[in-house]
Amino acid sequence: MYTINITGHHVDITPAIKDHINEKMSKIAKLSDQITSVNVTLVQDSKEQKAEARIHLPGKELFATASSEDRLFHAIDGMIEKLARQVDKHKTKQASGNHKAEVAS
Repeated sequence: MYTINITGHHVDITPAIKDHINEKMSKIAKLSDQITSVNVTLVQDSKEQKAEARIHLPGKELFATASSEDRLFHAIDGMIEKLARQVDKHKTKQASGNHKAEVAS
């Protein structure tokens, strides 16, 4: 089980935003059961909305960011897609590293 910390800079964290992030993060959690915590930061300035996240895994930290000029939800979705690719890549690397055949010398 992992915790999700959501913070906002110049953004009110509404229940809809929390639900959206929790729903999307549950899809990433299905890729890896090793996630210990997730920190999501949402930033809104005059020109764009930005979503950043850090996923903590044992011995590894993954980071992704995405921005959108239109909607914060688009930025969140882009960030989630990037994180999903990173988690999947990390999982693949771990699996291939654990199953390498040892070469006898």
